[in-house]
Formats: sequence, structure tokens, C-alpha cells
Amino acid sequence: MAKVELGDEIVTTYGNLPALNEKAPHFELVKSDLTIGTLEDFKGKRVIMNIFPSIDTRVCATSVRNFNKKATEMKNTVVLCISRDLPFAQARFVSDEGLDKVTNLSDFRDRNFGKDYGVEMIDGAFEGLLSRAVLVLDESGHVIHSQQVPSINDEPDYLAALKTLL
Repeated sequence: MAKVELGDEIVTTYGNLPALNEKAPHFELVKSDLTIGTLEDFKGKRVIMNIFPSIDTRVCATSVRNFNKKATEMKNTVVLCISRDLPFAQARFVSDEGLDKVTNLSDFRDRNFGKDYGVEMIDGAFEGLLSRAVLVLDESGHVIHSQQVPSINDEPDYLAALKTLL
């Protein structure tokens, strides 16, 4: 279990992120069109998983904007923005912002992603939401970078995540 700062509070996650060099766990998440997206949909591509509590918070929105910008510079790379927001809220945000380089996925339906990836917060004010984390996967789905951001109020280390893809 990871410990994460949420304001003045320390909260606990369901577990820990997948380890480096480990195969990322299978997932089934809801896409903006309400169909199911799986990890296998991105086989053969490098994947940046931008995981966060809610698109409707400042830091989460900033991370989506920043990864959208950086994604245009990376070859054979997709950015998955994953939260428990409803797909409608995710789609509204990227449409309003004119973002077209990220793929939004929601864990609102079966909530297994948060448990399988160790990012569901199990106490505190954001209990039930996903903590802020970044995973980078290689073309075969193995973890080549992981960051459990220590504080929900902080942005992820974009440079560290992107360096693994250079």
C-alpha cells in the first residue's frame, strides 16, 4: 500500500503500482463512446498512462494538457488519461480544450483498474478515486517507468516519464 498526501492528510492506496519490467495487468475501461477499451487495444505501441482523481481539478487538467502536448512529439506512443470520471465529463473536457492526442478511459463501471494497479484511494476525502500516478509501458506492455506522485496536489514528473521513451 502506498501513502499519498492529500492536503494535510496522508491517505492510503489499495496497493502499489506494478513493478518495473513487470507486464502491466489487463484492464477493461470505458471509452468516451461507452465501448470497452483494453490494454490489448494498444499492443505494439508505447503507452503513457496518466492516472488521476478527476478531470475537474486543476492539477489533473494540467496533466492532461501537458501530456497531450508532449504526445505530438513522440512516435508510436499513445497517452491514456485514466480516472473514475464519467466518460461524458472526460469527453467534454478534451472537446472544450481542443485536445486530440490523448485517449480518455474511465474506471467508473467495474472499478477493477484502481485495485489491479494499486491506485485506488481507500481512505480520506478522495476515498474511491484514483491517486495521481504515471506508468510508461513498452510495446510489449511491460512497465518501463512508474511514478506514484507523493502528493495529489503535485503534477507528475513529465520529463522522467518521457525520457524513458527517447
